[in-house]
Amino acid sequence: MESRMDMVNGSLGDKIIRYAIPLAATGILQQLFNAADLAVVGQFSGKEAMAAVGGNAPVIGLLVNLFVGISLGSNVIIARSIGQKDEESISKAVHTSVIVALLGGVFLAVLGELLAPFIVELLEVPTDVYPLAIKYLRIYLAGMPVILLYNFEAAVFRSSGNTRTPLAALTVSGVLNVVLNLFFVLGLGMDVDGVATATVLSNLVSSVLLFAALTRTAQAIRLDPRKLWVHSDVLRQILKVGIPAGIQGMIFSFANIIIQSAVNSLGTTVMAASSAAYNLEIFSYYIMNSFGQACTTFVGQNYGAGKNDRCRKTLRLCLLQSLTSTAVVSVLILLFSRPLLGIFNTDPDVIAAGQIRLAYIFFAYLFSFAQEGLSGYLRGFGVSFIPAACTVIGICGVRLTWIFTVFQQSRTFSTIMQVYPLSLGVTAVVILGVTLLVKPSQRYVIQQEL
Repeated sequence: MESRMDMVNGSLGDKIIRYAIPLAATGILQQLFNAADLAVVGQFSGKEAMAAVGGNAPVIGLLVNLFVGISLGSNVIIARSIGQKDEESISKAVHTSVIVALLGGVFLAVLGELLAPFIVELLEVPTDVYPLAIKYLRIYLAGMPVILLYNFEAAVFRSSGNTRTPLAALTVSGVLNVVLNLFFVLGLGMDVDGVATATVLSNLVSSVLLFAALTRTAQAIRLDPRKLWVHSDVLRQILKVGIPAGIQGMIFSFANIIIQSAVNSLGTTVMAASSAAYNLEIFSYYIMNSFGQACTTFVGQNYGAGKNDRCRKTLRLCLLQSLTSTAVVSVLILLFSRPLLGIFNTDPDVIAAGQIRLAYIFFAYLFSFAQEGLSGYLRGFGVSFIPAACTVIGICGVRLTWIFTVFQQSRTFSTIMQVYPLSLGVTAVVILGVTLLVKPSQRYVIQQEL
């Protein structure tokens, strides 16, 4: 069932929550793909297989984030066109986005297959993990066309205020992913190749479901396969917003690869612990990120409708709701961290190291909610370069400097984790200062200049 939402009239607070909750649930469920992979291989194939799956996460993010950023550009352009009630631009953006997703997915699949050995060597994985890491990465990357297609289709639905349909599609594929994980690993005796295959097949199902939903919707975002084409004028607008966001994500992921390499250098136990903790902390992150994306979409539509006062109110509400909900979930995860980490691996050393990571990351989220919300606010106006530059300098710059200097003097897991609150704190302060300096009347000018 479709969910229409009028973002430019009426109350905002309840609508933001109704938009953000399904979006957060979608992100969490998507992460459960990897969590299910980790849990199954961790319990039935050992911590080496678990480390191989978790250790690949940063590099997969590096390859995917450029096009995820471009999908954000699609969201902004479609949302603004909806606010302006420009159905021709909406249609062009939808059909262009689908083609970009498919072509981008094929490009990443081919590039990833060619570079897989180099990528795994860059991660400095231990010898006992290397062959498993290669196998998992190759299969996962082969599924890039359907993975990106789902992300772009979901962005199209979200731009119109519909976050429930992507959630419904992912719920179906999520259940399928768990069933296939158990079938391939327990039934057929496979290891990381089984969970990677299950993830690709599940993403295929979710992308097909959303494709079918787009062809049947009565809204202006309706997809007609006969009209699939790259419209150069709309593509330029999408890329203008999307490429800075995508490059930001890529550089962010590159910094995380360096951090992952530092984690890997401390051994298999720390690798497994870091992977397990990541799959818990990400629950809080997706809640926080959902309000940042809500801010982008609500601001985009209201900016298109010429209602700047509602844009500012959206920012205030998103920041408040993000901080409150993220804090509650983070505290609950910390309180039950031992049994939750035990789902992935029961080794006491793995659990202890995982608790160290959770403590530092959740402290860092006290700064991250502001960075997510303010970035989403600026992107809603089409200003994508500024948050990208702030993130690259504040997060990536600090993290790379820390790993190559401080960590080299004190090679411990705690030393690595300390960089998260430091880098996010610096970034939050910088982006807040920039946002305060940029007046609403100036934003269109900045957008045009960039």
